[in-house]
Amino acid sequence: MRQPWRGLASSSLRAAAVDVEQQQAAASAAAAAAAPLQDVVAALRSRGLLQDVTSPDLAAVSTQEQLLAYCGFDPTAESLHLGNLLGIIVLAWFQRCGHRPVALLGGATGRVGDPSGKSAERPVLSEKVIERNVAGIERTLRTLLQPPPGSGLPEPLVLNNLDWFGGMGLLTFLREIGKYARVGTMLAKESVRKRMESDTGISYTEFTYQLLQGYDFVHMRRQYGVRVQEPCFGLTFPLLLKADGSKFGKSESGALWLNGDMMSPYQFYQFLFKTADADVLKFLRMLTFLPLEEIEALGASMQSPGYVANTAQRRLAEEVTRFVHGEEGLRQALKATEALAPGAATKLDADSLEAAAGDAPSASLPRDQVVGAPLADVMVAVGMQPSKAAVRRMIKGGGVRVNNEKVDDELAALGEDDLIDGRLVLIAAGKKNKMLVRVA
Repeated sequence: MRQPWRGLASSSLRAAAVDVEQQQAAASAAAAAAAPLQDVVAALRSRGLLQDVTSPDLAAVSTQEQLLAYCGFDPTAESLHLGNLLGIIVLAWFQRCGHRPVALLGGATGRVGDPSGKSAERPVLSEKVIERNVAGIERTLRTLLQPPPGSGLPEPLVLNNLDWFGGMGLLTFLREIGKYARVGTMLAKESVRKRMESDTGISYTEFTYQLLQGYDFVHMRRQYGVRVQEPCFGLTFPLLLKADGSKFGKSESGALWLNGDMMSPYQFYQFLFKTADADVLKFLRMLTFLPLEEIEALGASMQSPGYVANTAQRRLAEEVTRFVHGEEGLRQALKATEALAPGAATKLDADSLEAAAGDAPSASLPRDQVVGAPLADVMVAVGMQPSKAAVRRMIKGGGVRVNNEKVDDELAALGEDDLIDGRLVLIAAGKKNKMLVRVA
């Protein structure tokens, strides 16, 4: 019934009624008045974000009482990736329907490792790395779940289960948790069964992971006043899959990180922009908050003769990038996209160029080989053309640009004023062959 910590694989949420006694009653009433409660089940189902729900009563209860909905995230890396975004989106829908989202960091469970979907035990991370990862993920969760000012939406609650497991000794664990667990039930769990049948088996450490998960809810009920009025409400959301059945959230070079310092907004935007037509409408429903009517209209326009290619993909990339990186991140991504487009004439700045550097070929040269040097020499030095004669012919044909400005002089030299922020210059040989030169 608990959220498995593997991000999207078998992801689930538990939503339980908040005990609105004493001072919590006033707070919940104020939140409900500011943000009228809505049927969160219907909202999730309409977006393709609902796979299973444990009780049909959740829909009715969600319109009568403010719920506490939580989802867990283990600190296996410093950043969450696009696959994890689906869980955050579901929490955000609870929030938009007037309920309080709870993001539960696995500071303790991350030290154990979730066996679900793994053919071998996760490598053990050092304490320092785990703490770093927790801090990075916490920043992301607080940012993405922070409601807009004046919206009246409930504030997110971000917890770390190391706070209650960190001081718990083995005997306390066995007495308070282990005695209530049935080994037969634990062995029957699919993730455990598969590992038991594998060559490597499963360690006792990973076997106990599910007990830690279960106790998380017990602690939150006791500590935060969660009162179970009937069987606990639980729901699962589906994996984010492409039309061919492959996972969406991994690129050829690795994970699509949500942290801007691990993947620039430009690179994040570009990956989403390259979504296939077969997937784009599904992802618009699942990963954005656009009205369904608007998404349906986009789908209809894709079938019309006048449809401009990639219009739907552009909207997907804009909406998801804005949610993850904010308006400034989207602005940076759009500017970098325009700057690196074939034949672009966009005025460049260093931030846009650095944002796009991961997708553009780059080279480094000493300052004395750039400033005052003939452009032809620089282009040959970085491998853009085989000879200076070839560069001069290209300049004569109007095919060379420096920082998106056309070069007309075959003997042109680069000056200090050609360096953006004194350290970068973008050279183009034709519409598609571009090189970002860094000045050392």
